[in-house]
Amino acid sequence: MEFSLSDSLSLEKSIVVVTQKVLYMGSRDLISSLPDEILGKVLSLLPTKRAASTAVLSKRWNNLPALVDKLDINDAIGGPGGFPEFIDKTLALLTNSTTIKRTSLNNEFQYGESQVNTWIRSFLERGCLQLYLNAQSLYTIDTEFFTSNTLVELTITGGFSPDGLLPPGGVFFPKLKTLSLVLMTFVDSDMYELFISGCPLLEEFLLRNDEIEIPPVWNALVSSPSIKRLTIVHHFPNYREAHDGCWFRTPNLVYLDYSSYVPDWYEVDLGSLVEARLDLRSWERLRDEKAGGYGDCDSVYDDEEYPDDPILGDVTNLVTGLSNIKTLHLSPDSLEVFYFCCKSMPVFHNLLTLSFESAKKEAGQCCHFSSISLLT
Repeated sequence: MEFSLSDSLSLEKSIVVVTQKVLYMGSRDLISSLPDEILGKVLSLLPTKRAASTAVLSKRWNNLPALVDKLDINDAIGGPGGFPEFIDKTLALLTNSTTIKRTSLNNEFQYGESQVNTWIRSFLERGCLQLYLNAQSLYTIDTEFFTSNTLVELTITGGFSPDGLLPPGGVFFPKLKTLSLVLMTFVDSDMYELFISGCPLLEEFLLRNDEIEIPPVWNALVSSPSIKRLTIVHHFPNYREAHDGCWFRTPNLVYLDYSSYVPDWYEVDLGSLVEARLDLRSWERLRDEKAGGYGDCDSVYDDEEYPDDPILGDVTNLVTGLSNIKTLHLSPDSLEVFYFCCKSMPVFHNLLTLSFESAKKEAGQCCHFSSISLLT
């Protein structure tokens, strides 16, 4: 039986009501009398390790863990001891007909790559719709993982990377609508483009690359006719050569959240954009933050390819591409970039709300924005 989001929320409310009644009526075991379908939903709300432990409560609960449709697997619960065996037993409990709607795998400890790939393969074979992978250690993922006919949402964080180059057509997620790549590395910059092109229905894309110890690989290109929401965080202050140019070929993009040092040029197609949040950083500010010196960027600024200009980068095309938006959020650094790195400022005829970050973000504090409503 398929559940919509509204059905799921209604069911969770019913579960809360039933649980309250059980507590009110004392020691009587009313929850065990609930239908298997509801008990499976109850267990799906728990971390998988705790859900599996309910099998020892009574014979009534022996097979209920097999009914869960969400797996939350985290080796931080109970530590690494016996963790691989636990996952293997959990997957063995699930019948071939069990559809896993959501799987979250968080590895803080190191396990065999073949084991991890087997787990991921098992999730996908059971028709997983939402998959979240997070690892503190490095793992290479089998290339067969990059094809799935069921995935709707995919998040990869940390140490996961493909096992070598992906062949043309090696990525195919025909139903994927949300993709998040956080600190994920590819061996070749073109693989980012290959990844996106293999997702014909992609609507939301988040890319975060700000691990300054690792040289950037992203080719600064996002090209997709389907993406509507885009978030890019690309911070590599010690790699000026990684900021030559940037392409946003996203004609149906509605929302843009973009944080990066300014490249030399932009090529954009943002005709449908409604809202933008910009955190643009200048190379001049980087020099100031290094107390009068360029630090690791000395050789870049002295190189003939990058003359010693006071401010490097050009956002003119980007700003022009934003001229039809209705809502614009700017950081203090973005204001500086607009002033020094924009050759001409367009008129924002449709702008209704303009907000500025009021102060630099301090450790442990949130950014504060002041908004101005503009009447047309």
